[in-house]
Parts: sequence; structure tokens; C-alpha cells
Amino acid sequence: MSKGIVLSVLASSLFGVMYYFTSLLWPLSGAEIFGWRMLLTLPCMTLFMCVSGDWRLVPKIVSRLRQQPRLWAVLLASSALVGLQLWLFLWAPLNGHSLDVSLGYFLLPLTMLLTGRLVYGEHLSHLQKIAAALATLGVANEVYRVGGVSWTTAVVAIGYPLYFVLRKRAATDNLGGLWLDMLLLIPVAFWFVQSGEQGFDVASHRPALYVLIPLLGGISALALISYILASRMLAFSLFGLLSYVEPVLLVFVALLLGESITAGQWMTYLPIWMAVLVLMYEGFKHLVRHRRSV
Repeated sequence: MSKGIVLSVLASSLFGVMYYFTSLLWPLSGAEIFGWRMLLTLPCMTLFMCVSGDWRLVPKIVSRLRQQPRLWAVLLASSALVGLQLWLFLWAPLNGHSLDVSLGYFLLPLTMLLTGRLVYGEHLSHLQKIAAALATLGVANEVYRVGGVSWTTAVVAIGYPLYFVLRKRAATDNLGGLWLDMLLLIPVAFWFVQSGEQGFDVASHRPALYVLIPLLGGISALALISYILASRMLAFSLFGLLSYVEPVLLVFVALLLGESITAGQWMTYLPIWMAVLVLMYEGFKHLVRHRRSV
């Protein structure tokens, strides 16, 4: 479990880095950044999987696709779900929906907790219940403050649990399944890049993009790989609660970029930060017990 916690925190940290990193990629739009991210994430993932030995998972799923044609529908659905999330993450800050998407990420661990309880019958530890209660307090304040839930909030809060449940039931919840999800997004990514103002020639107008764009692909691939590996190692409920690390980091990125927390938002962030500290404490206790038992 300790390795899964480390991978989950690493993934959240890398997503936070990528959130800031997009501000360095001007003059690219959110759609163009999404396109480049997909085009460069796939080869980075392929290289990693060849080195780690996970590439063997891809032919296994392809073989199942031949034997079970209905699996194509599941794979197309999972690809669409993850593609929508990855696009929204880059589109929202540039189109006035950053607050709504942030609220979705705050709600996400709660919806994953509910999914784990209802779908998998998982039980929460005492500390996880405390963390969930603190997080609920923060999210309730944010819902009250904002005054409702937008479609972008709902997409994040509901879409990710659906994605993970769908992949688990289809037995594609591994790097091979993620690789195929990314592969199916390549035509869309190609269209986003090609339809941009500069198309594939954008780096010639700003040479720094020759380095920054490939770096974006590397960060994205490592973040997604860590996220998927963590989802396989952790209980669904704990994995959901650890998702609070990401929106907290996004707040720090927003502060770094010049935004500020209003008086009404403190009752959102403080309980959630406390929930994260409780989870970190539980992870530390587990790590200490594991080392003592070795």
C-alpha cells in the first residue's frame, strides 16, 4: 500500500506541475496543448512499457478484442471518458471554468468513496472516515459558496469513477488498457493540432517550444503511468481520498500564478488540507508498521 500512496502523490504532484507548465506554452490554445500532449504522451508511454515489460499487456487486450467484439464498445467508451477529462483539464483555465473544474476535483474523492462503498463494498478505516468528514465539510462550503454544480464540475466528479469502474469490469485496468485509450485519441489529437493557427509549424515561431512541447509529453506520460499504477495498488476508497492532493496542489499553482484565496474560500480549503494531513498520517503509520514487520 505504501508504494501505491507514493505513486498517487507523485501523480498528483506531476499534474500540478503540468497545470503550471501549460502557462509556459504560449501561443498555444488549450485545444492545441491537448493535441500535443496526446501525440507525445503515447510514444513516451510506449518506451516506458517496453522497458518495464508492461507492453505484453497490449497484445493480450488486442487478442481479446478479436474474440470479444463487444469489448470494442467498452474501449471506445473508456477512451472517450479519459479523453474528455484530459481535454477539460487544459481547456477550463483558458475559458472561465477553472473554478468549476476545481470544485469537480474536490468532489471527486467523495464520489469515488461512494462508488467504492456501493460498487465494491469497501469499508473505511477510522482515520479515513475522519478525512472524509473533513473533506465533506470543505466541499459543502464550496457548493454553498458557488451556488450550484456546473456541467464541468459534474463531468469531473462523475466521469472519473465511471472510467475506473468501466476499466475494472472490462479487465483493462492496466497500462495496456490506458495505452489503447491513448491510441484511440490520436486522430482527435491530430485534428486539434492541425486545426490550430500555426498547425504543426508552431515551434518555428517560438523555438523554445521545441523543448517545452516534448517535455510536456514526458511529464504527462509519467503522471498518467503513476496514476494508473496507484489505482491498481490501492483500495478504491483510499485511492479516491488521495485524489485530494491534486486540487490542493492546483491551489498552490494558482497562487503562484498570481491568484488569491478569498475569505469565503478558506472554509473550503482548510478542512480539505486537514483531510490530506490525516491521510498522510495514516500512510506514515502504515509505512512504519511495514518496516517493523520486515
